[in-house]
Amino acid sequence: MDRVKRLKEEIIKIGKKLYDFRLVAAKGGNLSARIENDLILITASGTCLGQLQEKDILKVNISEDEVAGLTTEFPLHSLVYQSFPAQRVIHCHPPLINAYYSSYEKLESITFENKLFLGQVPVVIQSTPSVTQPEKVIAALATNNIVVIKNHGVVCIANEFSDAFYLIEELEEAVKMVGFARLFNKDKPNKFDQELKVTLQSTGKIYPMFSREHILAIVALVNQDEKFLAQAQELNLTTQVVIKPDEEQNKAYKFNFQQGKIIKVEHDADAPFVISGPSSVWKLIFLGKLDPFVATTQGKLKLKGELGKLSRWYVPFTRMFYLFKQVRIK
Repeated sequence: MDRVKRLKEEIIKIGKKLYDFRLVAAKGGNLSARIENDLILITASGTCLGQLQEKDILKVNISEDEVAGLTTEFPLHSLVYQSFPAQRVIHCHPPLINAYYSSYEKLESITFENKLFLGQVPVVIQSTPSVTQPEKVIAALATNNIVVIKNHGVVCIANEFSDAFYLIEELEEAVKMVGFARLFNKDKPNKFDQELKVTLQSTGKIYPMFSREHILAIVALVNQDEKFLAQAQELNLTTQVVIKPDEEQNKAYKFNFQQGKIIKVEHDADAPFVISGPSSVWKLIFLGKLDPFVATTQGKLKLKGELGKLSRWYVPFTRMFYLFKQVRIK
């Protein structure tokens, strides 16, 4: 079977699944998949994702815009493939997500799974029925693989349709849980995150990102934070974690944790847990715009080691990530 035919079958299958799970209705939503480089498959305008046929899926170059039957959302799909190495794009209109974000600007996490896989989902405002300002969605996708377009739907990117589907399903379930939680107790706000949060006051000095001075400033801040130390000691945080940018292998830093405290930082890339990724992603993390756990589960960062073992220290590490943005970077 050739690649185009196989991808068309993938698109037909995921379209029916989205329709069956009521994450899209009638003739809403669109799907695309990268064939190679700038060549993609995309669902045509006016098609029902639950009843797709091969003739409903067009093969186009992302630089084209004058193809008969092309969806009005093509500029969004095109810009995604120009901006990211993603292989699949889902744009659909989940009813609970749309209902929730029509009333609220952000989602309070109920479960640890929500925090790990979704993080803080960005919301983009568009003033038209179709996405006429795709650059806003692209900027949001840099911080999360799933983005809500207020009063419209969601856009999700991944290398496989299944991964994008799971994120959309996770968000639909998350807003359902929050809705029920508020019904069960209307007078008490969700306090899930409160123990992790801290009022941040940035330091005056600005450091080059991943310079030794930058890393040591983070270490000093973390080791002085009483809440981090209490959480880390309670969970016996004793391990070694390396963080490093892909572009500069000589800037790998190994954090040695012993019973909750960082006792040493080494220039070494060997540890039970090694977290690596592009400098552009690390910058978002150090600025506090991207959660490292979410970046890892969504593939923006690579993890050597088992996420399940690392996440046993989820609470103190999340506290540490909140502290990152106090140390200013260039």
